[in-house]
Amino acid sequence: MNKTGFLYDPRYLLHDTGPYHPEMAERLEMIFQGIEAADLLPHLTRIKAHRAHIKWVQAVHTQAYIRRFEEVCFSGHRSLDHEDNQMCVDTFETALLAVGGILETLRMLMEGEIDNAFCAVRPPGHHAEKDQAMGFCYFNNVAIAARYLQSEYDIQRVGIIDFDVHHGNGTQHIFEQDDSVFYYSIHQHPSFAYPGTGREFEEGQGSGHGFTKNSPVLPGQSDDDYRTLFEKDLFPSLAVFKPEILLVSTGFDAHEDDEMSDVNLTTAGYTWIIQTILQLAAQHCHGRLVSVLEGGYCLPRLPELAANHVKVLLGT
Repeated sequence: MNKTGFLYDPRYLLHDTGPYHPEMAERLEMIFQGIEAADLLPHLTRIKAHRAHIKWVQAVHTQAYIRRFEEVCFSGHRSLDHEDNQMCVDTFETALLAVGGILETLRMLMEGEIDNAFCAVRPPGHHAEKDQAMGFCYFNNVAIAARYLQSEYDIQRVGIIDFDVHHGNGTQHIFEQDDSVFYYSIHQHPSFAYPGTGREFEEGQGSGHGFTKNSPVLPGQSDDDYRTLFEKDLFPSLAVFKPEILLVSTGFDAHEDDEMSDVNLTTAGYTWIIQTILQLAAQHCHGRLVSVLEGGYCLPRLPELAANHVKVLLGT
């Protein structure tokens, strides 16, 4: 059995998005309940969140944006940059706790205390741009994690796999001119496909050209289509890039029961995805893998999807 870390902190529930918002605190509660009900907690290494030092956030986001986010939050405004990005007075601190917990998880991984991990955090991050909040996201958790690894542990090649049903525009844009980070996204496009980016011809720019790979998925497609695209696009790309670690933007919103997309992944399909990514981590980077929660909005399905995800990481 693997030594799998599990990051969860009740303070992540303090980020209040108001009534009827899809990115609600109940998402995290259902995920925790599913893992607890499956009797997985005794087998996991629990990780507690710590407030991130602002220098790590500044490695990705502009100082002006960070200051604006903090000021708008503490002034009592209910949104930042767009009405979708609902927040409360606790949102800025919760976002720093999310980043800090992920960085603590990476420290434990790199120092051999755990083999892999699942970070059940909120707010999510992959839509956040350098200077703008988008799609329920304020700080780009995975991008900050990549910069932390490069700075603290001299990691030369970070691989990011994003299987949230929505394209991680923020992550792509942050690294699109960077040949030290390979970003792969499989997501719905077109039709009902926020944020509208992530087309096949988007492959990075300048020295980063060829280090971005997108696999758009048409509405109605399901497990077999994901397998085909992984084999065609992801497998050969990782074989060339040879990542030293894999960061995973984990979105459960491509499930057939999730109303936030028109993609029809099954529960078994999701299990196959994380099994495959775990195998890729073993093949390319000694199993080093950290999974970070992004989307997933069907509350009845989240417990089983999260429990299955963690079972695979544990190797049970």
